Amino acid sequence: MVTHSDGILVSTSVSTPVETNGPAVEKVVKSLPADFYTEFLSDAAKTRKPSPIRGLFPLENKPGVISLLAGKPNDAMFPFKSLSFNIASPTDPSQEQSISISGKDLSTGLQYGPTGGLPRLLEWFIGLQTLSHGRKSGEGWSLSVGSGSQDLIYKALNALVNTGDAVLVESPVYAGVIPIFEILHCEQIEVETDANGVCSHLLRNILENWPVGKPKPKILYTVPYGCNPTGMTATLERRKEVLQLAREHNFLILEDDPYFYLYFGKAARPLSYFQLELDEPEVGRVIRFDSFSKILSAGMRMGFASGPKPIIDAMNLHTSTANLQSSSLIQAITLALVEEWGYINFFAHTRAVADFYRKKRDVFESALNTHLGGLAEWSTPEAGMFFWFKLLLSPDQAPGVDEGDSEDLIRTRAYENGVLALPGTVFLPNGRKTAFVRASFSLCTEEQVNEALKRLRAVLLKERGQA
Repeated sequence: MVTHSDGILVSTSVSTPVETNGPAVEKVVKSLPADFYTEFLSDAAKTRKPSPIRGLFPLENKPGVISLLAGKPNDAMFPFKSLSFNIASPTDPSQEQSISISGKDLSTGLQYGPTGGLPRLLEWFIGLQTLSHGRKSGEGWSLSVGSGSQDLIYKALNALVNTGDAVLVESPVYAGVIPIFEILHCEQIEVETDANGVCSHLLRNILENWPVGKPKPKILYTVPYGCNPTGMTATLERRKEVLQLAREHNFLILEDDPYFYLYFGKAARPLSYFQLELDEPEVGRVIRFDSFSKILSAGMRMGFASGPKPIIDAMNLHTSTANLQSSSLIQAITLALVEEWGYINFFAHTRAVADFYRKKRDVFESALNTHLGGLAEWSTPEAGMFFWFKLLLSPDQAPGVDEGDSEDLIRTRAYENGVLALPGTVFLPNGRKTAFVRASFSLCTEEQVNEALKRLRAVLLKERGQA
């Protein structure tokens, strides 16, 4: 088993022997029983019924069966005969590789497919989770493909949350989930984060002082690597503490992880919640969301969820009535690419992506030091594509204190001066005032970054009365 510095195992071996004085033995992974999740499922999830048609799709695979079941169009009438595209070599980006899809693979991509995803793609993703997180099939978890991880997060929350439920939400939080919680009329319980991740001592305090007679939260939502917006990557210690609290207080962890492969810290990447729960007495408290948006294409909308089978099944029931499935063609394109590469070349590509964003991070931080040194405070991100920095809006503002409100300065005056960013308030579920700002470093050139922060400096100095 070969391990790179980023923690990825690049071997197709999936055995996990336990060292003993005698022969090595396989570690027995105990998973929570299916009925454990009954109390976690929402009323909507419990009332959904399998599609009378899609639920029978697997029966078509029995040899000798003549299917009159589904209203599938005859693919002989589809005008597409082949699909070819060029990709950059993962080991030498100056070289291109050509990939073609035709015949049965193309027919599969043009036709209705299984709700949870094309079987070969699911198999490849399961192998990826084995190599990236040490998780193997047969441990009580399954996997489902969605139209990006956002699609899957929405369906997971619908499967788990009832109107009025309290939910634990890291704060600041990815702004894209706040509307989901609002639509579901959840009570969002903010758990503060810092540069080391979710403040587990504050989470413990919330749970141990929970009002008597009020149902405790069933879920915690977190983005543990290169968090959007803060850029933080949770430490191993914090992750273990959160997992312990999940077991003590009986909640599930929704691990939203679009930046897992965009880790560029100097230290080894901390293990995921999905992997760490292997050290718990039983597995089954983590629902993990992966995305290919940052490493293959954002427009392809390719994501997948891994988690306890009863939860994934509930999400698939939602999909079967909402949009039937994610695009078969996008799945076929993704499958052709990853099968061409294999796991080793896939990881070579993700390391190149991480290195690209590390260099972009360095450029942005250099410009921050040049233009906002002494005027802002920040922690250096180790993953992702964002800086989260606090503007010192007053010359008298004490270090480390979040005072003031960046909203008007960023939304109005900074924009009027030709720079666009996001005020921190949009990432706080309660919408409170904050002096923080989120800036993305993914697209701008070095010249653009310096000019943007130069313009922001001018606005900030005017705000401080130092223009």
